[in-house]
Amino acid sequence: MVGAAAAVTILLSSGVTEAGLGGVGYNSVPTEACSACDFSQAKVGCGVNYRTVREVVWEPQTVKSTRVVYDHCTETVPVQCVRNVYQTCYRNECYTVCKPVYKTCYRDVTTRVCRPVTETCYRTVQCNVRKPVYKTCYRDVCYTVCKPVYKTCYRTCCYNVCKPVYKTCYRDVCYTSYKTETQTCYKECCYTTFKSVTEKKTVDVCSGRWETYTKCVPGPMVQKCVPDPCDPCCPKVICCPGPPQKICCKRWVPCMIKKEICCTRMVPQICKKQVPYTVCRQVPVNCTKRVPYTTCTYVQQTCTKKVPYTTCTMTKQTCSRRVPYTSCTWVNECICKRVPYTKTRMVSHCVTRRVPYTTCTMTKQTCTRRVPYTTCKQVCETKLVTKTKCIPRCVPVCTVKCVPRVVCRRVPVCDPCTTCDPCGDGCNSGGCTTMKPDCKAPGNQD
Repeated sequence: MVGAAAAVTILLSSGVTEAGLGGVGYNSVPTEACSACDFSQAKVGCGVNYRTVREVVWEPQTVKSTRVVYDHCTETVPVQCVRNVYQTCYRNECYTVCKPVYKTCYRDVTTRVCRPVTETCYRTVQCNVRKPVYKTCYRDVCYTVCKPVYKTCYRTCCYNVCKPVYKTCYRDVCYTSYKTETQTCYKECCYTTFKSVTEKKTVDVCSGRWETYTKCVPGPMVQKCVPDPCDPCCPKVICCPGPPQKICCKRWVPCMIKKEICCTRMVPQICKKQVPYTVCRQVPVNCTKRVPYTTCTYVQQTCTKKVPYTTCTMTKQTCSRRVPYTSCTWVNECICKRVPYTKTRMVSHCVTRRVPYTTCTMTKQTCTRRVPYTTCKQVCETKLVTKTKCIPRCVPVCTVKCVPRVVCRRVPVCDPCTTCDPCGDGCNSGGCTTMKPDCKAPGNQD
């Protein structure tokens, strides 16, 4: 479009330059050279000349092109994967713990403490103070003010108003509209479907069994009285382990076994089908319509209006007002007041309090807990994965463009040299074969 606009500009500029008669264009011919002549005088010995005018005409042109359109197709693909299945099992296990037993006891403690005792007392104090006494008085003050006096006057003013007069006219305009035509076409597309196929296969499965076995564990702790080597008369109590005990436990023995399972897999199958699609194209249609336009002319009208204006004069005026003022006198006065003061003394007394303390003894206890352990087995499974792919295809497209074309035509032009006498002294009577040097003809403006 930028190249077309540049071509139109070059064609129009070249047409205007070469449209003159004998190298003289429209700009060099003054308007007043032919406006003062009489048509009856110019008809005797006046010839009609022609000039070539170039005009730019826009013609619609249809351009065919091809555009690439992508169709999205979706297909499902089976994928074989292995998943680990974990299982948590538990076994019983015995253990011995020493459990502390705490006991809180109390004992009495007597302490002597000193406690402060505060007492508030008052004493009388005499003092002299100066007390202010205020009195409000008034005095008269005179002052002068300037008071403005306003007066409204009027004067007559004349002004011109241009009143617009509108007129609606019509002209015929040719334009090109485009009509859309739709056409349905068909194309053959391939798509993929999946068919399920069931088959049997043998896989290894992790299995096992429980096995019972016997183990010895130490017996519980028992207390025994034994003689003290330092003091044979006083035996002492000691803790020693009892006789060992046999307990039955279970353990898991894993093993691999063969198992026949049924598997289903998807087999892809290619099918074809007819897919309709629509092609649209623009067809130019020539139409004519009446376009209204409005012309405006202005008519001058004289109006009169009264314009107000205000005058201001200042008048002096004397006023008086009472201004208050305050006088202050000081008076001596003797007053008595009570001043508080504090006395503190220490008083001792005995305080008895109970102090807690904690004793701890250890007690043995046999507990059983469940110990978890994890077994793992693998399971084969099939997953369907969706994939998307693009299939390109070409679609024809018709585009309408406006192409400029230059058309030449001849236009009659009246020669101002042979039509009238621009000087008024008869320098061009009987034909414009020669000109006086001081004659101001068209094209000789200096």
